[in-house]
Amino acid sequence: MVSFTLCLLALIAGYFIYGRFMERIFGPDDRQTPAVTRADGVDYIPLPTWKIFMIQFLNIAGLGPIFGAIMGAKFGTASYLWIVLGSIFAGAVHDYLAGMLSLRHDGESLPEIIGRYLGMTTKQVMRVFTVILMILVGAVFVAGPAGLLAKLTPEVLDTTFWIVVVFLYYILATMLPIDKIIGKIYPLFAVALLFMAVSILVMLYVHHPALPEIWDGVQNTHPDAATLPIFPIMFVSIACGAISGFHATQSPLMARCMTSERHGRPVFYGAMIAEGVVALIWAAAATYFFHENGMGETNAAVIVDDITKGWLGTVGGVLAVIGVIAAPITSGDTAFRSARLIVADMLGMEQRSIRRRLYICVPMFVLAVGLLLYSLRDADGFDMIWRYFAWANQALSIFTLWAITVYLVRERRGGYFCVTLFPALFMTAVCVTYICVAPEGFGIPVNSTAFIGILSVLAAACWFVMWYRKVRR
Repeated sequence: MVSFTLCLLALIAGYFIYGRFMERIFGPDDRQTPAVTRADGVDYIPLPTWKIFMIQFLNIAGLGPIFGAIMGAKFGTASYLWIVLGSIFAGAVHDYLAGMLSLRHDGESLPEIIGRYLGMTTKQVMRVFTVILMILVGAVFVAGPAGLLAKLTPEVLDTTFWIVVVFLYYILATMLPIDKIIGKIYPLFAVALLFMAVSILVMLYVHHPALPEIWDGVQNTHPDAATLPIFPIMFVSIACGAISGFHATQSPLMARCMTSERHGRPVFYGAMIAEGVVALIWAAAATYFFHENGMGETNAAVIVDDITKGWLGTVGGVLAVIGVIAAPITSGDTAFRSARLIVADMLGMEQRSIRRRLYICVPMFVLAVGLLLYSLRDADGFDMIWRYFAWANQALSIFTLWAITVYLVRERRGGYFCVTLFPALFMTAVCVTYICVAPEGFGIPVNSTAFIGILSVLAAACWFVMWYRKVRR
């Protein structure tokens, strides 16, 4: 528990120290924000800062900091280090600067921001890539919540019924103005999710389990360690609790609702640190579960159910499960909303008209239904879609980090571009190595991938140095 406590304190300190450092690098000012200059009553709507934080937190949370952290805990105490260091120096930096760039450029969607700094070709690729990723998020975040809801309700309300209900909610949340549904119910969902995390945190200290400490070693404790090395598998398994490209797609939603650039640190950097805290709590709780029950369980939902009911009782367990249900649903609806806005930005299509929103949403939901049916019909369909999402998610963070690095260089902000350059190089190595090792990738033996990862970093570093010398002449 000592390592866990130190990691928890490090996350909190990171927000106040490194978060303030990031704020100084960007330099927020008092200019008018898009919520004021481009108000349209649909997406550009001023909202209170506390509400924006709640929405951002739920947008980026999903199942990632819970299920990802639980599966990541199988790798041992290395998961603690990745959550803390990843959240402070990579994820929160990624989220803050991406969100602030969107805020500075009239609430632009992520592909437009990436294209602004990495060129038109990259912009076009990212437009397609990001929309597909958003639809994948929406599709994979339907079946899980629907299954949990079916367990909490009478048998007549089965999983199929709840899938339909969740999808209908997605349609409404995507189509209606952001303050009509999202702005009203997200604070309630946030309370459920935070209640769950705080309750588990309290019970960790009440039970005070004998958790392994970091100084005892960070060796791989995964039962399949031979085929699932810490690098790169753990760094993809724990994504939303450390760094996730999906987050940067959500930031423009909130950038269009903020009334001051100075709110960026609590909204963007703060929400990522809060997610890191949630991930750390669940990693510790899962470590306790695996210590007591072995590592044979592979269904994270079963582990969540066991921990919450065992520690919080029936009522507390139900409230905690509601938090688990709310998290993916709120990520799914805003994923679809992000996809709509990305397409709208790409086509230059205004979104005041419901008719124009329908033009974008109808084909998008048809594709999502197709992916959902595939995941339900094929026994391995969901796992395959999730694995592709996990890799694509981290790949998107690479493009975002490189775009921010280019921005920092062009703005001639001293050597501060290093705050994103090093995370960009590291995540490049993670993603390249992962796609080489993963069964949905090339399936190359683990022993051969370290060299490939090093080569990818050297190639990226050489490209950057050549570009840097050219632009600094």
